[in-house]
Amino acid sequence: MLDDLRARFHRYQPRQLGLDYPQAGVLVPITCGGGEPEIVLTRRAARGGPHSGQVAFPGGMRSPEDSDLVATALRETREEVGLGSEGVEIIGGLSEVVSLHGILVTPYVGLVPERFPYVPEPGEVESIFQVPVSWFLEDRRARTDEISFHDWRLHVPCYRWQEYDIWGLSAIILVECLNAAFDAGIDITRPPRG
Repeated sequence: MLDDLRARFHRYQPRQLGLDYPQAGVLVPITCGGGEPEIVLTRRAARGGPHSGQVAFPGGMRSPEDSDLVATALRETREEVGLGSEGVEIIGGLSEVVSLHGILVTPYVGLVPERFPYVPEPGEVESIFQVPVSWFLEDRRARTDEISFHDWRLHVPCYRWQEYDIWGLSAIILVECLNAAFDAGIDITRPPRG
């Protein structure tokens, strides 16, 4: 499976938007090991900011010290959940997306240990959780949100895993990853079939 994932992302061509917006990098962690692959996500700390209490991938704004956006994603992952770059194998990138706050976000897919003693940084992360890829592939969405950006209209799933709602930008990134890595066939450019 790991060689297949590496080959898929070696061939994958993410979309570049070419926008001059502030930049951020995030990591989409997929567990690797003997068990079923899982996606690692976080819930942001409830501190009153724009993403307070929301589910997100580890990541954040590019710092002047970051050599590139991969470095940003890895630095933020270490700061937010305690997983250093030595525990991550970057296998490819996903398409740039723009947040509601005008941030150009570049996601990177990384293979991470199946079991790792994550440590949430309390000022930024409330909790860290893992969801089996197979659960997402069943497309058990709780609802579909319509999101517009410029001339695009997207029909984005909201997934409810235990007490976590995975929606918005995180769901857009997640769906692209599932389609590229696991042939999920989730089309967010059209309303879901009833």
